[in-house]
Amino acid sequence: MRVRILVVIALVCGVAIAGCSRAPEPVPLPEPTVPAPAPTEDGLAPFYEQTIEWRDCGDAECARIDVPLDYSNLDGRTTELSLTRVPAADEPIGALLVNPGGPGGSAFDYARAADYIVSPSIRDAFDVIGVDPRGVAGSDPIRCWSDAEIDYYFASDGTPDTPTEAEAIAEDTKTLVEACDSKAGDVWEHMDTISTTRDMDIVRSLLGEPVLNYLGKSYGTAIGTTYAELFPQRVGRMVLDGVLPVTASQEEVTFGQAVSFEASVKHFATDCVDSGECPFVGSAREVEQALRSFLAGLDDSPLPTSSDRELTEPLGQYAVLSFLYFPSSDYPRLRTALTEAVEQNDGTALLSLVDERVNRSPDGRYLDNSTEAFYAVTCADMPYDGTVDEVARLAAQWQEVSPTFGEAFAWGMLSCVGWPQAAESLDLVSGSGAAPILVVSTRQDPATPYDWGVDLAGSLEDAHLVTWNATNHTAYREGSSCVDDVVDEYLLTGVTPPEDVTCD
Repeated sequence: MRVRILVVIALVCGVAIAGCSRAPEPVPLPEPTVPAPAPTEDGLAPFYEQTIEWRDCGDAECARIDVPLDYSNLDGRTTELSLTRVPAADEPIGALLVNPGGPGGSAFDYARAADYIVSPSIRDAFDVIGVDPRGVAGSDPIRCWSDAEIDYYFASDGTPDTPTEAEAIAEDTKTLVEACDSKAGDVWEHMDTISTTRDMDIVRSLLGEPVLNYLGKSYGTAIGTTYAELFPQRVGRMVLDGVLPVTASQEEVTFGQAVSFEASVKHFATDCVDSGECPFVGSAREVEQALRSFLAGLDDSPLPTSSDRELTEPLGQYAVLSFLYFPSSDYPRLRTALTEAVEQNDGTALLSLVDERVNRSPDGRYLDNSTEAFYAVTCADMPYDGTVDEVARLAAQWQEVSPTFGEAFAWGMLSCVGWPQAAESLDLVSGSGAAPILVVSTRQDPATPYDWGVDLAGSLEDAHLVTWNATNHTAYREGSSCVDDVVDEYLLTGVTPPEDVTCD
């Protein structure tokens, strides 16, 4: 089981209203200190010379543009990107491109929720732009698997107890990769973040923007970080919130998440006891163990639900995992679902939470391609070629430090064996020559651990760190007026704090 939370709807719906402090007056964006160079390859010129033909689509404008499918073969075929523009409420000082993460989340949909994802002062000052990354949502979306196949994959055993079960995981992965190879077309081989970042620079140019102003959350920070490394002189006002490191291996990222999610389990257990409505009895430590025992019991005895699907161990783990992404104000729904499962032997409520998080409709349809896109991007950027025996050793080690999720996270890495790998990668990140960048990191973020933000802020040539002492995944527009004020002032004026900021 891999972390594949989709943040489009969940993030938008979880946004808190911003504080009511007065926003600074917007300052026009300066020209870059060094002129942005023209495309370095003649073959790119036609892409930079396109005209965006905006059309009305409700409360926003929409368009499509072409980009090279393969940047190493500019004479080859192209792929289409889907764009949306939500016009500024006042005279715009520029365009702000946004990406919610995933990977596999729709930036198009995210931008359409501009009234929620940015503060009113930012809505007034910027056109908010969403570009679905290549292969995602509206941009030549890849489709590999049927709804039934995705159901099977989510429910299938992710923590093997025998060598036969372990080999079954490897065979399932092989089957899924072969399905993408035969059904997804050429796009699935070119969904790496460096290619997506090059697409973003074409979009910036076609918008008439001399620099890229950008708000990236979670995986969206990987796009922003990569942009700062590839095009440092074209960086405008850039906010990277909930950092995913672009130079780390799959093993490093997955282990870091396993440890951080385990810390969130402890927080949930404490909150559960304090609520007085916990389905498990005893101290917080005893609740942790009872939760693990409940999930492990689903391996041999899945719970029935009101549908023909059972609540298996991976589905139960996923229900819990998905709610650890969000503030403790979301915990009551998880407690209620766990209570129904524990006291009534009914997995319906927990299964419903899973379906909600993965955009599965009541009639069994998956409403987007985020599952396939998650793997195509993740496995391209962070390839993994470990064997079953190697993963088994890691699973045993990780279980010691993350008894709730460590084993499942380790086995989940096998899901990337056999996927296409990115043609390029970044070994170091410095953003040398870029304008100041604002990095935001939440102290107890389970999906993008705090240290990843600290490390990025330290590696960038000119970056400032904003720390939020909270348990949430990402920080901006998540309930801290302190964080919102710092981010808003930076986006509006380009002024970074004189020193790093900590918000309680």
